[in-house]
Formats: sequence, C-alpha cells, structure tokens
Amino acid sequence: MNGKRILLGVSGSISAYKSALLVRLLVKAGADVQVVMTESAKTFITPLTLATLAKRPVYSAFVESGSDSRGEGTWTNHVELGLWADALVVAPASAHTLSRCANGICDDLLSAVYLSAKCPVFFAPAMDLDMYRHPATVENLRRLASYGNHIIRAEHGELASGLVGEGRLVEPETILQVLQRFFDEPQPLTGKHVVITAGPTQEPIDPVRYISNHSTGKMGYALAGAFAKAGAAVTLVSGPTGLPLPDPSIRRVDVVTAQQMFDATQAVFPTADVLVLNAAVADYTPAHPADRKIKKKESHFSLELTKTTDIAATLGGQKKSGQYLMGFALETDNERENALKKLASKNLDWIVLNSLRDAGAGFGHDTNKITVIGKDGQTHEFALKTKAEVAEDLVHIVVRNLVS
Repeated sequence: MNGKRILLGVSGSISAYKSALLVRLLVKAGADVQVVMTESAKTFITPLTLATLAKRPVYSAFVESGSDSRGEGTWTNHVELGLWADALVVAPASAHTLSRCANGICDDLLSAVYLSAKCPVFFAPAMDLDMYRHPATVENLRRLASYGNHIIRAEHGELASGLVGEGRLVEPETILQVLQRFFDEPQPLTGKHVVITAGPTQEPIDPVRYISNHSTGKMGYALAGAFAKAGAAVTLVSGPTGLPLPDPSIRRVDVVTAQQMFDATQAVFPTADVLVLNAAVADYTPAHPADRKIKKKESHFSLELTKTTDIAATLGGQKKSGQYLMGFALETDNERENALKKLASKNLDWIVLNSLRDAGAGFGHDTNKITVIGKDGQTHEFALKTKAEVAEDLVHIVVRNLVS
C-alpha cells in the first residue's frame, strides 16, 4: 500500500464512524488518502475528523464555498480526482449511493467522481437487514459487479436497528486486507464476472424429509475463493452448506432445490463471462411433495420422481460468443467416456473429471484428483492436491483462454 493513492468515499450511514479507523489504517500502511463525503455522511462523522486523520482537506461539494483567499468558492475537479486515484473505495456505501452509482445518477460529488474514475472501484455496503435484502439493492450490487467493480460484501451481525443479520459494514481491517491483496497479487480476471454453483440440492419429500447427496460444497467454495483472488467479480449460487464465504467480495445466492438453483443461475448467466457448474444437483425430484409429514404406515412406500431441469445443457444451449462453461463429472464407471459425452452434449468448454475410485477424491475430502478435458481435445491430468490447489489450477486454465 506504500505510495498508493486511495480515494475514500464516505456516504450516509451510521457505520461512517468506521471510516475514521479505515483512514488511519490506510495512512499507517503508507497510502495517500483523499476523502470525499456525501452531505448526509456529515451527519454521522465530521469532515474535520477525517481531514485530520488523512492530513488532507475533505471534499463534499462541486464548489467548496469560501475556501480561497478571497473567501470565494473553489471548484472541486471530480475528473482530476478520478484520474489521481489508484483505487476508489466507497465505505460505507449506503443503499442510496449504491443506487446512484449503479444507475449513473450524477447528482453529487461522490457519484461524479465514481463515473470519472479510471481506477479499480471497491464498494463496501452498509445498511439495515431488509434494505440489504431488497431486490433493488441486490440488483444494484449485481449491476455494479457487472461493470467490473469489486463488492466487499456486508457482514452478518447486530445492526443499528437492533436486528441481527447481513448488512453490517465489514471491519476496516478487512477492507485494508482486500486492498493489500489486490495491489500485491496479479489480477488477471479483473472486470470478468464468474458464476459458480456449489454444494448439494435438497428435494422435499414432505416438510421434514428430502432427497439429497453427500456434497459438502468444499470444491465450489474453493473455486469461488480462487476466482475472487484472481480479480473476478464472483457470484456463488450455493446449495445448503455450513461453509463460510472464502472472500468478502463474493456475492452468495442461497438456494435449496434444483429448480431454485436453475432459476438463480439462469438469472445471472447473461452477464457471466465464465460459468463453473460444480454443484451436485439432483437429477430427480419428488413429483408430488406432501405438505404434511408422511406417517409411517405401510411396509412398502413408493415415491414418484420426475426429472429436474438440466442446468448445464440448458445454459450450454444459451451460451453466447465470449462465454465459457466448465462442468464437472464425478464418475464411478467408464469415467472418460461419460465425461466426453457430457462435454459434447452440454456444449461445455471444459469438463473436470474425477472418480470416486480415486482415494482422497470426491465428496467430503479436503483433497481432489482431477483430469480436465477441453472441447479442443487438450487434456490436463493433475495429481492428488488440496481443493484450494485444484481451484488454482482450474483458474489458470480459464485465465489462459480469457486473456490470451
């Protein structure tokens, strides 16, 4: 961070008090910090506090009144600010500010700086639980990510309203870590949107029972972390797991059933550069799930099943030029033959094959052993590795195709 020029945008949120600590951490790390505040942010923290910590005057208006030697206003050049910065960080980013930026509404200095910025932009949202979950906010975050911006997802915790849930601004130390990693490591997928499915699905039989599988989601979450580390804006469509997000910038969409996973994945697919289909999706679902618990009566019980939507085949048929699809094939017999069939029939660019017959591979393990087959016929075989290392290998394969 030494010598990096950071524009810090502060918008109106109770969590603006954390901006003071963030400025101090950035300055201590060697960064040159310029603060831009919205008018509403001033009701939560004073410009004097942030100016003292940043050792620079704080800007909040296009014309700072009475700021020159004659007591007249001085023009704040938002274009120069946008060109000056190595990164723009909006923290906290209120629902109002997110909406302005996502929709190109340029009615204050911060939104004008954002639209003028040539540097990477990071948004750290902060708002109440229901505001954060509202479809308008979800869509604004999705749109900002699709523009190539980085979203540092809000944390789960106690909120100013007294509610408990997602919406709390991440700690300043986390924001600093995100920036340090961004500047320290190569970001070959900056500006790319990667959608990843992970975990199992659960198909309800009745309110207390369901059909599922042994997937833990470990491989999918490792992939999400690796793609985020490479600079991509990552949307993780996740079935039920107990895993934490590997990176605060990842947008997670929680689903339960195969149909929900299809709907959520299809909704974000149009903006995806890469779709990685790692989830273990049920092939069949009960045709008529009961609305009450089925009581044990007969010695034999029959369950009618119907096929679920084939996500890979459906989205493979919708794939446009410039989009890449990676699928997974966990096999027990005729592994390569079955994998090649999936590669062709689902219009994939790569199929990642692993076998339950390989020790340390498959569900539940922290390791995996894969063979990657491309539609061009190229095959990459890898030894048994940790799933984090496997994820990095797969990212490298994608990068070679996207940035070559």
